[in-house]
Amino acid sequence: MDDRSNKYRAFYAQLICAAAKAPDPRIEQAFRNVRREPFAGPGPWSISLGGHPYVVTPDDDPAFLYQNTLLALDPARGVNIGMPAAHAYWLGGCGVKEGETVLQIGAGTGYYTAILAELVGPNGRVYAYEIDERLAALARENLKDITAVELRERSGIASDLPRADVIYVCAGAAQPAMEWLEALRPGGRLVFPLAPEGVLGGMLMVTRPDQGLAWPAKFLGRAQFIGCAGLQDADAGRRLAEAFARGWERVQSLRRRDTPDYTCWFAGDGWWLSTAPAFAPAIDIPPHADITQA
Repeated sequence: MDDRSNKYRAFYAQLICAAAKAPDPRIEQAFRNVRREPFAGPGPWSISLGGHPYVVTPDDDPAFLYQNTLLALDPARGVNIGMPAAHAYWLGGCGVKEGETVLQIGAGTGYYTAILAELVGPNGRVYAYEIDERLAALARENLKDITAVELRERSGIASDLPRADVIYVCAGAAQPAMEWLEALRPGGRLVFPLAPEGVLGGMLMVTRPDQGLAWPAKFLGRAQFIGCAGLQDADAGRRLAEAFARGWERVQSLRRRDTPDYTCWFAGDGWWLSTAPAFAPAIDIPPHADITQA
């Protein structure tokens, strides 16, 4: 069975990284190295293509796990291990480097935590936050042998977050948590779904400059996630849906505290997104097909 899993995993890693046009070969290697079986739990499994009903696999053949699909952890709540090609693309976009410190918000059972640990390597660190007690217990067991990972069974919205090079959020929000922005080191990247629960939003990457209140920002593509507790807002969700309907590709910066001007694409409480550049270099993201669900 291990030989079959290795064969499936090698093909799966190559396939999803080709779909994601992932520029870093380490991403393919990370997906090749991390087995999905422990994080999925015992089969049969419920899988979905995203936006479609779950389909239950006929048995527990691991071949069903190594596809570019959502894998349900809690089908009743729509909690999944997200679409692999989408995550491969987003991880390529934020450029996780060896030795960096990463905060992951919404670890689930730890699959993408393990992928992040592969990317930062033995000299890096991944702090994984999971507020759901059942999922956190499973993640703790699944990640116990990965020394680069520290699992924290609580909210990832707090004033005592470690300083980080990358914050990778796996739960939809109507706004960025100010605590995330404050935790970023200069040059650090925040990648989060600006997508309140029930809204097809976008995966936004914000880069912290050395100074100033205008931060380079751009959407990596559309995205929809289960909601992040504490960052939901029905009115903001309605306004965001309207903003995305008007287009989202022109967003170039996130502004803090100053008054929105004619370049404003969307305004929140103390922050807004602008179609004007931040006058600081942003990270280039290659063009990509629509891989949206997570």
